[in-house]
Amino acid sequence: MSLTSKFSKLFRGKKVAHQVGLAFRHDALAVCYATDQGDYHYHQFPVTNGDQLAALEQFASEGKLSAEGHLVLAPAQYQIVQVDKPNVPTDEILSALKWQIKDLVTIPPEEMILDYFSGPTLSGGAEKINVVVSTKSALQAIVEKMSGSIVELTTISTEEFAFASLVPFQEHAVLLVCQQPNEEVVILIVKHGRIFFHRRLRGYAQLASKTMEELSFGAIDSLSLEIQRSSDYFERQLKQAPIKEIQVILPIKTQNYIVTKLAENTNTPVNAFVFSEQHQDKAMYAAAIGASQLASSQTSSEEQVTHD
Repeated sequence: MSLTSKFSKLFRGKKVAHQVGLAFRHDALAVCYATDQGDYHYHQFPVTNGDQLAALEQFASEGKLSAEGHLVLAPAQYQIVQVDKPNVPTDEILSALKWQIKDLVTIPPEEMILDYFSGPTLSGGAEKINVVVSTKSALQAIVEKMSGSIVELTTISTEEFAFASLVPFQEHAVLLVCQQPNEEVVILIVKHGRIFFHRRLRGYAQLASKTMEELSFGAIDSLSLEIQRSSDYFERQLKQAPIKEIQVILPIKTQNYIVTKLAENTNTPVNAFVFSEQHQDKAMYAAAIGASQLASSQTSSEEQVTHD
């Protein structure tokens, strides 16, 4: 079962033609939507003093397009942990997980909204699942803010799935280095339209403020090391074929410089992610763009995720 399908059961309504992607981050709500003419529009609603609901309310009050809304939570709004799959009947797994993860997350069991994702079997046959958990009251507040809008809130998901939806279906594995503005960098490995691996890196939120010279003093080498660690885990622990390409989505002026330097540290081809023509030069809206594609790219209960 996918996170989006799980959360959407709370508020799924009738289907409408247009898709609107919304992506929270700590300083703004990014929005991507298409008009009847097929033109894409982008907008940001600033988050002041951490009040993300106020930004969402502003969007809801100004919205003029009847559409399905797909919302991506900011990293601070959810937690992901990996645990052993509980040995209980399928219909009891969610209840069991609340108590299994209670000491691993900061959300009390009675406040949890969660879902889980099965990943590829680890070497040795260990069956792990990845649990995504958010706060019930926070999600209810989001739903209430959107209840009077002509945008029908259909799915709630995470950055990981929004970014992964940008990667076209292909047989080989792609390692994606991606980031929302002023958030931490995320490494994803996507294959067959599924997330096989994810890791959120710490200490990269201010990447945009660094000069090329500052980036050369350790930041790029450190990022290269994280990429290599992720690739090694994918190949050795998950017994997968080697990564065929590395793609980069960094909404910063030095992205091309970083791509060039990363390429010098690996034998795997490294390139800036190529957006479709209508989304050119909109890397800062990548998560919102990905959110708008979740309805078509979602792989339901077959979604695979792994997190080390």
